[in-house]
Amino acid sequence: MKKSLALAATGLALTTVLTGCRSSSQATAAPDATVKIMVGGIDKVIYLPAKLTEQLGYFKEQGVKVDLLTEPAGAQAENVLISGGVQGVVGFYDHAIDLQSKGKCVQSVVQFADVPGEAEVVSTAKASKITKSSDFKGAKLGITSPGSSTDFLTQALAAKAGIDGSQYTRVKAGAGATFISALENGGIDAGMTTDPTIAKLTTTGKAKVLLDMRTKEGTQAALGGLYPAASLYMDCTWVANNKPTVQKLANAFVKTLGYISTHSAEEIAATMPAEYAGDDPKLYAKSINDSKSMFTPDGVMPAEGAKNVLEVLATFNESVKAKKAELDLSKTYTTEFVSAAPKT
Repeated sequence: MKKSLALAATGLALTTVLTGCRSSSQATAAPDATVKIMVGGIDKVIYLPAKLTEQLGYFKEQGVKVDLLTEPAGAQAENVLISGGVQGVVGFYDHAIDLQSKGKCVQSVVQFADVPGEAEVVSTAKASKITKSSDFKGAKLGITSPGSSTDFLTQALAAKAGIDGSQYTRVKAGAGATFISALENGGIDAGMTTDPTIAKLTTTGKAKVLLDMRTKEGTQAALGGLYPAASLYMDCTWVANNKPTVQKLANAFVKTLGYISTHSAEEIAATMPAEYAGDDPKLYAKSINDSKSMFTPDGVMPAEGAKNVLEVLATFNESVKAKKAELDLSKTYTTEFVSAAPKT
């Protein structure tokens, strides 16, 4: 009996140790593990580096297996990361600040863009009535979904114009075809969207660009400074426990950013999957060209830009506003990996 109890105790102890080992290593990827990255709309030009890196073979070149998934709205992509369903998100940096105000830590490890790459477009039918942000009062404004970066930017523009959130309506319009449909049928009067949707709307005469944040000049005019947006952000603990893997990802993405900065929109478009261009390759190339300047050449976060994102969010985001003095921006991004990446 004593011998049986001793063996049982030994087995229990061994099981406990092994279980403890598994728990402590949950956040560490196996050397040959696949890294799952959720993209907040994989066919959007603002997130071009994600699929382009795969197309160019740079993930394989670095010896890292990457599974690119897509979710139309950044808010949903963020939720999948927090729940542990993926290891990274290609989405807007502003989520890192918003989440820190709610007690969670994610950080941008590669900063793809220093401006949003988005534009507020207004339907041609409403263009004479809505000519600036202060005209948002009483309007139906399209966003991807509540809590998305298009939602953040819409609220920021309204707040800057002195318009309270109760004075206009934010409408979930999605992206691409659903956004275009909402604008056509009067479901929204104006809205925040990206290329290639912007190019499709403007070339067909269905909408006009009201505020263009695809350039530094337009972003500074609209938001008072740079607004670093598209990035690869990951859970802080996962980054700390998987530095070799994160470095491989950074190496691949930095090489892609270098490719974007040294190749024409037509060359880039030709490298992407044919279905991204649909039946109008020239329009797709135009949409890339119109947004191409948004991308950083090296993946480095501009420190002043990060500070401006905090300032902008604090104008309307109650959680950020309440904890603004406590927030530590240095935990929302890192330049460690892009600084070590080979430059091309």
